[in-house]
Amino acid sequence: MFVHPHGSNWMGSGKDISTIFNLMPPLGILSIAAYLESHGILTEIIDCYGTALTGTALAEDILSRSPDAVAFSCTTSSFLEGYGIAELLKEKRPSLPIIFGGAHACSVGPPLLEMFPAIDYLVLGEGELTLLELSTAGFTGAEKIPGVACRSTNGTTASSVRELIRNLDDLPFPAYHRLPDFPRRYNLPLFSYPTAPNTSVISSRGCPYHCSYCDRSVFSQGFRFNSPEYIVEHLAFLHRDFGIRHVFFYDDLFTFDRKRIARFCELKEKKRLPVTYNCIARLEHVDAELLELLKRSGCWQVNFGIESGDPEVIRKHRKFYGLDEVQTKLRLVRKSGMRVKGLFMIGLPGETEESILRTIDYALKLPLDEINVTKFTPFPGAPVYRDIREHGEFFEEWPLMNCMNFVFIPKGMSKPQLEDLYNQFIRRFYRRHRIHVGYAKMLWKSPHSIAHFLRNLPEILRFEMKQKW
Repeated sequence: MFVHPHGSNWMGSGKDISTIFNLMPPLGILSIAAYLESHGILTEIIDCYGTALTGTALAEDILSRSPDAVAFSCTTSSFLEGYGIAELLKEKRPSLPIIFGGAHACSVGPPLLEMFPAIDYLVLGEGELTLLELSTAGFTGAEKIPGVACRSTNGTTASSVRELIRNLDDLPFPAYHRLPDFPRRYNLPLFSYPTAPNTSVISSRGCPYHCSYCDRSVFSQGFRFNSPEYIVEHLAFLHRDFGIRHVFFYDDLFTFDRKRIARFCELKEKKRLPVTYNCIARLEHVDAELLELLKRSGCWQVNFGIESGDPEVIRKHRKFYGLDEVQTKLRLVRKSGMRVKGLFMIGLPGETEESILRTIDYALKLPLDEINVTKFTPFPGAPVYRDIREHGEFFEEWPLMNCMNFVFIPKGMSKPQLEDLYNQFIRRFYRRHRIHVGYAKMLWKSPHSIAHFLRNLPEILRFEMKQKW
């Protein structure tokens, strides 16, 4: 039994508006479940985003299905909620094996076993092969299985490191069928797609870059990917079995391997597959020729991680890319007929009010259709985490570490100051005539978004009342 905990409600009360308008299926769990099922092991999945059950009622529902083991996949913000469920399970059935994996388990590692006694095993790294071997061994001899941390007579111990899966095409398509409400319950960010149903896809693992704020503890620094043929078949499967009409390639580096993407575009266009898509790209990979390929093969929107408009801040945290060149590349995307989304971050170590205002002014000059602004969060697996307290105040409250709360305050700044700048960023960008016109066009470009927006208008208005825009 796989469990995907919900995590902290960032609004404090009422519905979490972020999940009303942006909810992706738990692809990591789905991939592991599909792999186990391909080897004859029955799996079930409880995605807590898709059930009203919580606490004791949820634990009782899990136990009523008589699982042989329960595996939790947790981010930092959802870990304590997941552990609370695990404790309830252990109280009622002490012999039930409890396994934790995911980003938080991989980044913190064996110390979690010392602090949280209801956990029996940690899966460190990719979970497909490790969970298969752990399951077929009947959860015995775990210390000999690569990629596992467990308790022994000498305390907690971690086995050898699990080798990465070399050929991702060997993995079956994710077990979407194990989600009772897929694809109805799941939806990409509002106004970021032309059609529905839609979903997210990951076609690669790892990243060779070294950004200070990125956690690579699960998939490491390498870069592995599905072949173009596999990706096209994956999209065909989603369209045929679930009616999917649009996907978001959630890969950090979808365009990293140019030959792969060129071949994918060629195959998809040739197959006339009626599935459009969004992707994330790095600016240094983009040129007019590649953009033409993307557009012809059905790409609707390209997202770029811009992060900051202050050159000194960028140099401290990621590979530098000239700010003037950013504007040139974004204009190429717009010229090709695709939408452009910019991804920014506020509250990075070394930032000041002046540098954040510089970022806001810079973003307003860029040819962006929309933005996403996250609140910098130093996750345990990120390089910046090691000395984060030297750069400001860090309130390490795991449930709040979801990029929607300022848990880190750079030196010389305050939390109210950061909140004001964040709200100013959102307000100044979205309350412009050009942006209003762009969203008006969504009446025919993204009709499902409009309908979804109107259905949830009461929640939006309640949210607006709480904000100090």
